Amino acid sequence: MRASDIRNIAIIAHVDHGKTTLVDRLLQSTHVFRDNQQVAERVLDSNDQERERGITILAKNISVRWNGVKINVIDTPGHADFGGEVERVLKMADGCLLIVDAFEGPMPQTRFVLRHALEHGLKPLVVVNKIDRPGARPHEVIDAVFDLMLDLGADDEQLDFPIIYTSAVNGYARLEPNDDNTDMDVLLDAIVEHVPSPDVDPNGPVAMQVCTIDHSEYVGRIGIGRLFSGTIRSGDKILVIKNDGSRYQAAVKQLFTFEALGRAEAAEAYAGDIIAVVGVDDADIGDMLTCRLEPVQLDPIHVEEPTMSVVFQASTSPLVGREGTIVGGRQIKERLLKEAESNISMRIAESEDKTGMEVAGRGVLHLSVLMETMRREGYEFQVGRPQVILKSEGGKKLEPIEQAVVDVPSEYAGKVIEIFGSRGGEMTDMVQRDEHVHLEFKIPSRGVMGLRTRILNSTRGEATLFHHFFEYGPYQGDIGGRTSGSMIAMSTEKSVAYALDALQQRGKMFVGPGEMCYEGMIVGEHAKDNDLVVNVAKAKQLTNMRAASADKGIILAPPITFTLEEALEYIEDDELVEITPKSVRLRKRLLSENDRKKARRV
Repeated sequence: MRASDIRNIAIIAHVDHGKTTLVDRLLQSTHVFRDNQQVAERVLDSNDQERERGITILAKNISVRWNGVKINVIDTPGHADFGGEVERVLKMADGCLLIVDAFEGPMPQTRFVLRHALEHGLKPLVVVNKIDRPGARPHEVIDAVFDLMLDLGADDEQLDFPIIYTSAVNGYARLEPNDDNTDMDVLLDAIVEHVPSPDVDPNGPVAMQVCTIDHSEYVGRIGIGRLFSGTIRSGDKILVIKNDGSRYQAAVKQLFTFEALGRAEAAEAYAGDIIAVVGVDDADIGDMLTCRLEPVQLDPIHVEEPTMSVVFQASTSPLVGREGTIVGGRQIKERLLKEAESNISMRIAESEDKTGMEVAGRGVLHLSVLMETMRREGYEFQVGRPQVILKSEGGKKLEPIEQAVVDVPSEYAGKVIEIFGSRGGEMTDMVQRDEHVHLEFKIPSRGVMGLRTRILNSTRGEATLFHHFFEYGPYQGDIGGRTSGSMIAMSTEKSVAYALDALQQRGKMFVGPGEMCYEGMIVGEHAKDNDLVVNVAKAKQLTNMRAASADKGIILAPPITFTLEEALEYIEDDELVEITPKSVRLRKRLLSENDRKKARRV
C-alpha cells in the first residue's frame, strides 16, 4: 500500500466529550461490523476500568478503510496521569481529530493533549460533537477553540482548521449544524481530504521507532510504531539501536499491521503504515529498528518521569486470605515485575529496606488503576500513602508542581481560593463566565492529595476540578494535612449497632453493623484532631428490667465508603490502605496501641 493511501490520525478529546462513541460510529459506517452483528458500545474502551471510570487509560490503534484509503485511528488518553501515553502516540500521527462538546466547549484536559499535538506540528480537524444536545452553542464553541489554539501558540496553518459538526449518538456528521445529512460520510471524507498522508520515503532504508510496547504470553515483547521509510518483511535481519546507543542485530519473527479492531499478520509492510514487530526481545520505547547497512536514527522519545511513588507490601492484616487468593509477597513481587515489562511509564523496583515493592507513577489515578487491576486478579496487599518524588538541583530541593483548573459557581469561589491557599496553592488566573468563575492555580502535588473531596464538600458538589503535572519547582515546606484524627478498633470482632450508635456522636463512621473489624483498623473519623481507640463490639447489657427489642430504636447514619483513590488521598503517613478483591480498608501501620505509644515516644 502506497503512503498516499494511508492517513494516521490521533483523536483528542476531554473526558465524556464523545470520542469513543464517535469511533464506534466510524466503525459502523465503514462496515467493520456485519449489519446484523451485536456490538458492545464504546468498543475502544475495552478495559473494564475504562468502561467503569468513563476514561481512556491505554492508547489503542484501530483502522478503517474508506474509498480505497486506510485510516489508522489512534485513541489517546485524555487524563494527564496517562500523559506518557499521549507523548508517544502523537509520534505516529500526521493529523489530529479534536472533539469538543457543543455545549461545554474546550475543557482543561483538551488543552493538555492539544498542546502536545500542536508542538508536534499536527494540524487539527475540529469536530463539534453533541450538536443535538439542549443548549448546544456550536458557533461560540468554535470561537473558544480558536482562542485556545491562539493561546497555545498554533501557527497560521493550524489556525485555519476545517470544522465538522456531529452527533455521535445519532450517527450523523454535517458541514453545517442545520443541514440534513444523516450519516458519517462527511467526516470520513474530511479526514481523507484534510489529514496529510505520511511524509515518508518508501524507497529508503528501513526505519521504525518503537512508540508503544505490547506484551504477549507467547512471543514476549511486541514493538509498535510507524514505519518512517523503506519496506519491512517478515524474516528480515534488522539492526536494533537502543536509547543508550548500544546496537545489536535481530530478526523480524512476525510482522503485523492494524486492521479494523485487531492486528493482521502480514508478509511485508510499507513506509507510512503503523506496524507491530515480534522478534526484539527487550524492545523499549524509543528503540530504532533499522537497516543494517544504512542505519537511520531519529530523535529519542522522551518519556515523562514519574512524580509520585507508593510501596506495595504483602498484607499483614489479621483478616488476610479471607477474601483474596494471592497473598504472598513473592507473588506480588512477580506480578509487579511483569507489569514493569509492559508499562514503561511506571518505575517499579524493590524498596530500599526490602519490605515491599516501590511503584512510581504520574499520579494517584495512575497508581490506583494498577491496584484495581491487581485486586480484580485476586491479589490481596497493602499500600502506604503516596509520596511525591523530590529532586535536587544546584543544592536546592525541588518538588512536582501541578496546574489545577476549577470551574465553580460564583458564590463558592472565595471558599475554593481559601482551600487552595491552605494547601500551598497560588492563583494564576481568574475569569468570570456568566454565573461561574474559572480559576487556575499552581499547587504542589502534595497539596492535591484529598483536595477534590474538600472542594466538592465545600461547594455542595457543584465544582469541577482538573489538575496535571506542570513542572518541578522549589520545595514549599510543610503543607497542612488532615485536621481530624481516626477512630481505631481495639479488638478483632464484628461491629454492633449499639456501639456504633454511641460512637457516631464522636465523629463519622466508616463501617456499618455486622462488619468484621480488627485491632488497629480505622473504623471512623474522630471529630477532634487526636486518634481515639474505640470498642465497636460493645453490646447493650441485658437485664430483666430492659427488653432487647429496645435496640430497634437505633438509627445509624450510612457509613462513609471510600473509592481506592479517595482512600489513598485520605490516609496519613502512619496509616495504610488494605486492598482485597472485595474490600478497601484503612488501618494503622502499627496495629497494637502499645506499639503506637512506644513509637510516639521515640
